[in-house]
Amino acid sequence: MSDISPEQDFDLSFLYEIADGSDEFIVESIGMFLEQTPQLLGAITAALESGDWTEAGKASHKLKPNLGFFGMPISQATIQEVELACKAGGQNPAEIFAKFNQVKATVNANLITLQQIKAEKEASL
Repeated sequence: MSDISPEQDFDLSFLYEIADGSDEFIVESIGMFLEQTPQLLGAITAALESGDWTEAGKASHKLKPNLGFFGMPISQATIQEVELACKAGGQNPAEIFAKFNQVKATVNANLITLQQIKAEKEASL
């Protein structure tokens, strides 16, 4: 089963594949993502706003694999650009903020969809 939504950069094919039919695994995985991702987005936001490029780069690095796992390759590639720009010292803050805000908007929309999927899966357990 695949929930593909290209306009949201969202495809759960990989999650469903490794879950191998286990709704419990899907619920647990989505639950972890729903818990960790807003924290990481918040950490990146705070670091960017304070000009702490090192911390913004570290938090972006931590977020990157989660986006790949949940089928968000465009956001994953963009957050990698943010990570690298931050690690290079934040030479173009306006561009970094623009790219991060793009990722944040997409991921936040996907968080809502993931909450719905999680609730549906929990109801069937």
